[in-house]
Amino acid sequence: MNTLHNLARAAGIEIEWRDVYGRDHMVGDDSLRAVLAAIGFPAATPAQISESLGVLRNETERNILPLVTATVGERVTLSGAPGHFRLTLDSGAVLDGIARENAGGIELPAISEPGYHRLELGGHVTTIAVAPRRAFTLAQAAQGRKLWGLTLQLYALRRDGDGGIGDFAALEAFARHAAASGAAAIAISPVHALFSADPTRYSPYAPSSRAALNALHIAEDTAVTDQDGLINWAQAAPAKLAALRAAFNAGHDEAGLQSFRAQAGTGLMRHAIFEALAETFTRTGAATTDWRRWPAAYQDPDHQAVERFGAAYRRDVDFYLWLQWQASQGMAAAQRAARAAGAPIGLIADLAVGTDPAGSHSWSRQNEVLRGLEIGCPPDLINRAGQSWGITAFSPRGLRNSGFAAFIEMLRNALAHAGGVRIDHAMGLTRLWVIPYGMSSAEGAYLSMPSADLLRLVTLESQRHRAVILGEDLGTLPPGFGARLDEAGIAGLRVLWFERDGTGFARPASWTPAAAAMTSTHDLPTIAGWWRGRDIALRAALNMEGDDAATREAERAALWSAFQASGAATGPEPAIAETAAVADAAAAHIGLAACELALLPIEDALGLVEQPNLPGTTTEHPNWRRRLPGDAQTLFTNPDLTRRLATLKAARES
Repeated sequence: MNTLHNLARAAGIEIEWRDVYGRDHMVGDDSLRAVLAAIGFPAATPAQISESLGVLRNETERNILPLVTATVGERVTLSGAPGHFRLTLDSGAVLDGIARENAGGIELPAISEPGYHRLELGGHVTTIAVAPRRAFTLAQAAQGRKLWGLTLQLYALRRDGDGGIGDFAALEAFARHAAASGAAAIAISPVHALFSADPTRYSPYAPSSRAALNALHIAEDTAVTDQDGLINWAQAAPAKLAALRAAFNAGHDEAGLQSFRAQAGTGLMRHAIFEALAETFTRTGAATTDWRRWPAAYQDPDHQAVERFGAAYRRDVDFYLWLQWQASQGMAAAQRAARAAGAPIGLIADLAVGTDPAGSHSWSRQNEVLRGLEIGCPPDLINRAGQSWGITAFSPRGLRNSGFAAFIEMLRNALAHAGGVRIDHAMGLTRLWVIPYGMSSAEGAYLSMPSADLLRLVTLESQRHRAVILGEDLGTLPPGFGARLDEAGIAGLRVLWFERDGTGFARPASWTPAAAAMTSTHDLPTIAGWWRGRDIALRAALNMEGDDAATREAERAALWSAFQASGAATGPEPAIAETAAVADAAAAHIGLAACELALLPIEDALGLVEQPNLPGTTTEHPNWRRRLPGDAQTLFTNPDLTRRLATLKAARES
């Protein structure tokens, strides 16, 4: 019997995985040992394996965890000894009873009220998070209508004086116009906090913290503009922060700030301290923004040196906390504008799958994130070498032992000023492809997450906020994953490029109803770019694998045939340069989808050729830098956009 494999399985590591072609692979022993060591179970020797198995067994059999989850109307099972319990419900009601023994633990009677309830049992106190059976669904938001909306890269918006970066004031204007045009939702790129002291880190999907907001989206005018339609982050970010600092120093609502401080959670406070530390170390040249290279005392957020710094640099910490307050107000104003203009959902925030390991979330939540591992994906049809994303994510062991505090904090931050959230790489709720530092993505392994707990917490927070949940369910999915999302009321994404029926592109009437239909995503070609073969040219220039010209020619014919079959287009196939008719047809096509929501990317509404991001590149392609043609106030007078929105709206109402 292989004790290494036994330990790996017990720790939630899948020792085998199946690729997109249906081939099975065994994870190498070196990879298993590296992953095990990274999650706190050394396995270099038989003695270490034995000791780690004992530690794992003790954790599994511990009396009680800080938080356990359950579902409304179902009996609650947990570890512990039988006996008297007292349950104080969210509503204030108190229930007393007897916890009875069952196989492997104890059992409480079913709880009929969703919420976070306080359990007292055997001298222990824990929280029972009781979730509704389903999240707040698209069907509930739609109330019998077939909804539509737009997707938007927030940084790409324009406004006079915006300092070269799209901001919340521009989003407010855009949301108001979109809702007035009939849009039910505006799905935006992540607005997570980046690194104020390092403008080179500007990917919205590799943030410093998912429990704080991006201060660069605060509306504060500067004279900086974009260059050739591209954001110059190295110039625009410092100018925006300098203008914000000047506004803070010129006078601010101190009472309001202190009220915000009093309500701020652990994540926001520690993020503000992290930002002040990073600024100080960068300014003095003593270290970098990467906390792992700071002096040892400052690597621990609980160290007295950090406490002393916070007191000595209180004004700097207050500045970064003030930024969070201003960002929160800006996001809230945009959501209010959307709802006031008639959007039943309004903003759909985007929840990135992970964070930069050098950032504030990894610094402040060190026991709750994976260390020594990055996440990505195994080889698949699009990325045949696999991907390493250079980011980290929550540790399943850390989540359980901390009562899922950071996960709940992150969800509440995402839903605070939005009518929904898109969960990036939603299969991360079930398992993550983790790659030990120094190894290739093909040498990674799947690490199981506490999926039942995470899904319950998502559904609970969704219903508490009356917010829809979209789950990005693209790529190599775990078996039965789609059914689990559907059962939880989480809508998947149905992207035009991937909706096939074996002979070609599938009829939109056959697409999953409980989902959001889309023409494309930020990681894929736009309709116009795909039709012209722009993505093929980009990949060829960078020696990246992808479709060839002959394959694309056949695919164009198949796509136009699908448009004709759905009634989205008539007439002969347009020439390669004639992208306007194709973008028109694509808008109508997703509008005809059976999905309860259709989301049209603003790039496709405008017929743009370039895509926001090219996966597998950093500086080789201007990722996360492209700005839209025209400002947020005038975009909705663009004849191409107004025609496509009218087409989409008519298709949804047909």
